[in-house]
Amino acid sequence: MLPCQRALFDIPRDVAWLNAAAWSPLPLAVQAAGHAGVARKGRPWEVDPALAAVQHERARRAAGLLLGVSAENVALIPSVSYGVAVAGKIFVPPAGSRVLVLEEDHASPVLEWMARAPAQGFTVETVARPADGDWTAAVEAAIARQGAPPVSLASISSVHWADGGVVDLLRIAPLLRAAGAALLVDATHAAGVMPIDVAAIDPDFLIFPTYKWVLGPYGRAFMYIAKRRQDGIPLEQTPFGRRAVSAERSPYFADLAYAPTARRFDMGERDHFIGLEMAAVGMEMMAGWGQAAIAARCAMLNERLEAGLAAAGAILPRRDLRAPHILCVAFPGGMAADLPERLAALRAYAAPRLGRLRISPHVYNDEEDVDRFVDAFRRVTRRAA
Repeated sequence: MLPCQRALFDIPRDVAWLNAAAWSPLPLAVQAAGHAGVARKGRPWEVDPALAAVQHERARRAAGLLLGVSAENVALIPSVSYGVAVAGKIFVPPAGSRVLVLEEDHASPVLEWMARAPAQGFTVETVARPADGDWTAAVEAAIARQGAPPVSLASISSVHWADGGVVDLLRIAPLLRAAGAALLVDATHAAGVMPIDVAAIDPDFLIFPTYKWVLGPYGRAFMYIAKRRQDGIPLEQTPFGRRAVSAERSPYFADLAYAPTARRFDMGERDHFIGLEMAAVGMEMMAGWGQAAIAARCAMLNERLEAGLAAAGAILPRRDLRAPHILCVAFPGGMAADLPERLAALRAYAAPRLGRLRISPHVYNDEEDVDRFVDAFRRVTRRAA
């Protein structure tokens, strides 16, 4: 298990920040990378012209390392919703088919298909929230539903953002392949902290941002695109998405054929040497610690939380159906609307999500944080009662 990494962050001792699933604090090293990037922009004449290309590939490699994939299969993008829009440009669900999404999943892997469905003639089918919390079984049942139109795509989060429930991709991916369907994975709450066997899962697209679990800034995200999907047309038409369009050479439009590999799908204005280096540093730190060691630490903290919160009256999800690093608790009479604010007043932080309290520790948290949070929870709920 990874030891607590609190010393690498700027977190006061009296703050129990158990809200990584909303956004993570930036490690000091990531902050330093951002400060250096801002300083470069302040003196652009000192910027090495080769810097941008170096940073592109460093970040691409770091993302590939977290996923266990080659850097050439990773595109630089600004957000998950952008990546889903890229997928929508590459892959068109056939008319009359179904696209599966999860009930109350995050907007990013859902809204793109809802927007496209009327004009393209497919339907978006919502997999209902299972009463027992078993999202995997619910998706399996939706794929196999008798008499339903064929499934062309599942566009789903591997960890449900609002309840922490896990979809076992190793179970559903073969079912989708057997049905001739594609798979898009929003790995926002999995990349870096849960095992993702891309070779075994073989998704068509897998996307994650950096501002939550992989300790980076807003506006940076990464998209794995399977080789079989890399001959599509990019969402944006950029010079670096073509084989030879360059301001440094004449003729400018020397070769308009699309560039090979996932690099053709890179976002415009990718030369973001502030945020891109910050993202790379955060991902490199995560890879250096190792997914299993990080998950073990988070699981230990959540198990300690379970004991304290159950004793205080919270309703816990089944541990075998939730992510090890996310604990979403419910309440017998529903959650008080002001519970998160009352906790924050005691410097204990978690997020309200669809009637539950989502608690999400990370590498900077320790047992003292957990005990402080549980104590604040008891004080607030006792006062409310």
